[in-house]
Amino acid sequence: MSLATLVIAAAAASAAPSIEPATRAAIEATCFDYVDGQLEGDPARVARALHPDLAKRAVLGDTPDERLGLRRMGKEELVALTRQGVLKTPKEQWDRSCTVLDVAGNAAVVRAETPWFVDFFHMGRFGERWIIVNALWHPKPKPGQAP
Repeated sequence: MSLATLVIAAAAASAAPSIEPATRAAIEATCFDYVDGQLEGDPARVARALHPDLAKRAVLGDTPDERLGLRRMGKEELVALTRQGVLKTPKEQWDRSCTVLDVAGNAAVVRAETPWFVDFFHMGRFGERWIIVNALWHPKPKPGQAP
């Protein structure tokens, strides 16, 4: 096999998967319900994006109480924090994105980013609805705060 053939094969293997436009749009709509709902302080919008058994976690690392510690949060806590306006942000500061990374049948992987956090979602399709089932997130440092 020639070097050129290997390079072309490697590029094809690493290319982003082809995702149906309607599927991508539906997944992005759920992601933006989650992101924009938090930035607006709209708990109903956030709630409709989340599975009732949501597992939302952030890596803490080793803590005095736990090896490989995780910050754990469920749907109800996230909706309550949204109701409190914890991440409510003026619209002119809404630098946010939702990127669909991969879809396989009824499962999708998505990256969401705002000025305050990065989330990686596992979404599931239930009928015609895409819903966030799992989220692993990383808080971004606040302006003036060291990373």
